[in-house]
Amino acid sequence: MKKNILLINPWIYDFAAYDFWIKPLGLLYLASLLRQNRYNVHFIDCLNPYHPGISSEKHIKVPKRKATGAGKYPKETIARPDVLRNIPKRYNRYGITPHIFKNELLVSQKPDLIFITSMMTYWYTGLFDTIGIIRQIMPGVPIVLGGNYVNLCKEHAEKFSGADIVISGEGEKIIQRLLHDTLGDDPQCIPDITDLDSYPYPAYDLIVNKDQVPILTSKGCPFRCTYCASHLLNDGFRTRDPIKVVDEIEFWNKKYGISQFSFYDDALLVNSKDRAIPMLQEIIKRNLNCNFHCPNGLHLRDITEELSALLYKARFQTIRFGFETASTKRQIESGGKITNEETKAAITHLMNAGYKTDQIGMYILCGLPGQTATEVRDSIQFIKLCGAKPIIAEYSPIPGTFMWEEAVSIARYDIENEPLFHNNTLLPCGGQQLSDEMYRELKMLTRQI
Repeated sequence: MKKNILLINPWIYDFAAYDFWIKPLGLLYLASLLRQNRYNVHFIDCLNPYHPGISSEKHIKVPKRKATGAGKYPKETIARPDVLRNIPKRYNRYGITPHIFKNELLVSQKPDLIFITSMMTYWYTGLFDTIGIIRQIMPGVPIVLGGNYVNLCKEHAEKFSGADIVISGEGEKIIQRLLHDTLGDDPQCIPDITDLDSYPYPAYDLIVNKDQVPILTSKGCPFRCTYCASHLLNDGFRTRDPIKVVDEIEFWNKKYGISQFSFYDDALLVNSKDRAIPMLQEIIKRNLNCNFHCPNGLHLRDITEELSALLYKARFQTIRFGFETASTKRQIESGGKITNEETKAAITHLMNAGYKTDQIGMYILCGLPGQTATEVRDSIQFIKLCGAKPIIAEYSPIPGTFMWEEAVSIARYDIENEPLFHNNTLLPCGGQQLSDEMYRELKMLTRQI
């Protein structure tokens, strides 16, 4: 008899959250892998903005969604955790209500094993409440916890989460041993982790409302920016065959009518001659009626005249880039992935290809250790003069990154022992040189024409 496995995407608890094409990609890859090994798989998405039960919850406003697949989550205000009690902002649960979640668990066939993922380190309170309710409804079922929070704060997760098994690293590496140890099984269908094209397509059929699909073309990043955790979350930089990527896009488009796709790669455009350019050329060749979105921060140095034209023709509508700062000194110190001159040239290429100012979003980091409001202001003005759109990206200190120790030494909160203080909304490394009031003024500056 087939065994049952339940996969759960937990709530977000935060001051603010918006769905920029987010899907639990790792969990959906796991679902496909489990199916290949003849398990029955059920999926509960606590962030599902389309759940039919939401309209029956009178205290919840049905969220506005965009045709692109982005939009607001359902939300309800909840009590702030004790350590955040002095923060004068509303704290919210984003996603379905606990009542809906409990009903989803009650109608599910009792699982033999539960997998739950995690995202931001400072979203762990929503994760813990998710686990607590699972314990009430399904006592005795083993819970396996993985994801970004575990990878970055494993000791905290082991001590406080309530999960039976806490796994760090990529799940594909340990799934065989895990299923053997927990269920006594010996799964045979295991992908080659060095070959991303050996992975089955993610189980997007488990998502009832398929408003968009994220596509993976690579894992990891060849760069080592001091503020970034990509090298901690991935085993090296691995890439897929660009033609097989387009095969997957066409599969979802033809089979399910999906026309909106997102990319969350850390290095989508790196080595573009062998990867992005043939992928874009193939998308154009097949005349796929699709739109593409890149909210994760593309590398500016890779932008050329040819690549810009292909992005535009292939209908890459949302493009965001990691500019970070106009400070030459900090550019070098943080990893040296871009210069101001290269940025000017890239924006010129994009505009010549047809992109407008409000389509070319440039992320500017705000709240880095030792950063001043003047540096951020100068960066905003520089991007405006180049003809692009500046977007403030508040810095979140991440354990294990090259900048972490400096952040610990300067932070105005105990970020070393309390992941809730990693929250970028708090500007953990702000201070006299970049106060909350200065930050609000900088946000307003980005909106001024």
